[in-house]
Amino acid sequence: MRSTLRLLSLLFVRAQTRRAVTDFLQPWTKNHHLDASSSSLSTQTRLKSSKSSSSSAVEESTVVVPSMGDSITEGTISSVLKSVGDDVATDEVVAQIETDKVTIDVRAPTSGSVTRVDAKPGDTVSVGQSVMAFAAGKGGGNAKKATEKATAGKTAAASGSGGPPASVEVPSMGDSITEGAVAAVLVAVGQTVATDEVIAQIETDKVTIDVRAPTSGTVEEILAKEGDTVTVGQRVAVVAPGPGPEKKASSVAANEPTAAPVKATEKPVEKPAKTAPTPTQPKQPTHAAAATRSETRVPMSRLRQRVAERLKSSQNTYAMLTTFNEIDMSNIMQMRTEYKDAFLEKHGVKLGFMSAFVKAAAKALREEPSVNAIIDGDEIVYRNYVDISVAVSAPKGLVVPVLRNCETMNFADVERSIASYGKKARDGTLSIDEMAGGTFTISNGGVFGSLTGTPIINPPQSAILGMHSIVWRPVCVGPERAIVARPMMNVALTYDHRLVDGREAVTFLKSIKESVEDPRRMMLEL
Repeated sequence: MRSTLRLLSLLFVRAQTRRAVTDFLQPWTKNHHLDASSSSLSTQTRLKSSKSSSSSAVEESTVVVPSMGDSITEGTISSVLKSVGDDVATDEVVAQIETDKVTIDVRAPTSGSVTRVDAKPGDTVSVGQSVMAFAAGKGGGNAKKATEKATAGKTAAASGSGGPPASVEVPSMGDSITEGAVAAVLVAVGQTVATDEVIAQIETDKVTIDVRAPTSGTVEEILAKEGDTVTVGQRVAVVAPGPGPEKKASSVAANEPTAAPVKATEKPVEKPAKTAPTPTQPKQPTHAAAATRSETRVPMSRLRQRVAERLKSSQNTYAMLTTFNEIDMSNIMQMRTEYKDAFLEKHGVKLGFMSAFVKAAAKALREEPSVNAIIDGDEIVYRNYVDISVAVSAPKGLVVPVLRNCETMNFADVERSIASYGKKARDGTLSIDEMAGGTFTISNGGVFGSLTGTPIINPPQSAILGMHSIVWRPVCVGPERAIVARPMMNVALTYDHRLVDGREAVTFLKSIKESVEDPRRMMLEL
């Protein structure tokens, strides 16, 4: 009995002790669970906040300078068409870069809103360099507004009156042409115009463009004056839709269909573009103006600045030397007279002298590979192909497209290619790829009456051939040294003496002389 009571007392004491310990630890355990729960909740909140922040971050895209063709690695920003906050549409032009050959459009790869502009007009940029950045999104607001504006203009034109004022903008002027100079403004504020009536003319280095009214109405505002440089899409006037002299315009167009083209060609001659003045074609001063001994200053275009820079750089870098020779054109002229009709009938293109010189140059370049090579750092690069740059006449000057793989072309291929390039030059549709590259250049100053000259090498090429005018003069011919009159042409070869020795240069020019004087040598590959 006593032992049972002792056991019960021991069990009671143990139970009391366990209860006391539990009561002591319970507050700490509760707080620990609360802290753990709070910590877990805080972690979850941070994760959610991080995810929310990550999802709300806006993806930024960069617009970079695109590839500008072979041998062109940099250019000058001629205009930046967008600013921070502007909307852009996919493939919309956001900037323009001017090189020594053409003007390149920088386009947005996707739609969005501009967040940063990294280049300003006048900056020199290289391929791959950032021009601006924008946040990807719907964008295209400006393009949409322009579309709505054009639609409104057409609706107003159809109705003949009413509607918001219509903007008259510089139209597209063809590939690679992005700006021009206002040659003439043909209307004044308050004047009524008909739909599609010419209100201004813009002169580029290749063609003169007519700017036409999108609707009939009254001219409210003129935003550009003669001599101003304008870009594609820029506003030049504002027209309030309304009735216009449509019948008069149509009757004039019906009775005198050639009046507009004549006007378009005559106006620019009287007032040449101020962006690219040439000292050889100055505006003739009157006697009163001459008496004042005045001077006219015009800004040099970026294109002209770049050309001047490259030409001077060529003179400073190259060890240029020129060698001369003369060619008797009798045989090639006789061949052309005899076969020109048959050649035209079979190939659909006229036979000229340029094909003979291209083929003769291609043959000579294979015989003297150093003339077809270039210096690249401490190495000489020999090209196993012949790409010849040929000057083609355009309305406002010369362009130099490239004939590829001339070593595989025949006379018809050369003439056909030159004719195609000539048409593109007149239409202003030559692309930069068609003018990039070239391993050798032929310049024909004879079409302008040049008797002789020393052409400047076109970097990075190593030589250039200059053709000149054909002049009849007395020469000694035959074993008896008889003096006869022959059509003679002076030719000049300017070469880089760092790479081409005098022997190779003289041999090269002599090979061209022999091939042109006797075209049978080219057929027989002699």
